[in-house]
Amino acid sequence: MIRLLIADDEDLLRGALAALLGLEQDLVVVAEASTSTDAVRLAREFRPDIAVLDLEMPPTDGLRAAEEIRAELPTQIVLVTRHARPAVLRRALAAGIRGFVPKTTAATRLAEIIRDVAAGRRYVDPDIAASALTEDDCPLTDRELEVLRAARTGASVVEIAAAVHLAPGTVRNYLSAAMSKLGASTRHAAAHHAWEEGWI
Repeated sequence: MIRLLIADDEDLLRGALAALLGLEQDLVVVAEASTSTDAVRLAREFRPDIAVLDLEMPPTDGLRAAEEIRAELPTQIVLVTRHARPAVLRRALAAGIRGFVPKTTAATRLAEIIRDVAAGRRYVDPDIAASALTEDDCPLTDRELEVLRAARTGASVVEIAAAVHLAPGTVRNYLSAAMSKLGASTRHAAAHHAWEEGWI
């Protein structure tokens, strides 16, 4: 049996997916989570073979949860997303995620993908992969991305500085540079743009 953790913040979708996958002879859902924090906690508790994580899941996101799980456990990750941005795919592959699928994937097909991942193979939706090959590179530096990631929470410059271990003036410089590169009028708009592109 392949033991599964299902995590999605939409209760109806999570319940339906768990019920459909539970009908498969060789799959068993051992835990369900509605937040990225719960996904990590339940992964530690149940040690599933595969975690099927929604990408857009509070309070962080499915990719951050996946990174935490993979840092501690042999659990393999399948990310499911409604907005399949190519830059997110690159980050997911770099983090060791084994499956990347859109939410439009049928449950029977997802079951096949889960079996492939459990067998050591990787699956990336072909349309997402094709988009990733043609997408422009991110114009922002790693430091600019780091401060935008912190800014996305609505934190002040002082709070961002404390979070990323930089002086407030340095943070302002990075934020200003990122805003200029992205043509954004505020740091929040720049952070949202970077998130929409899948860079943070």
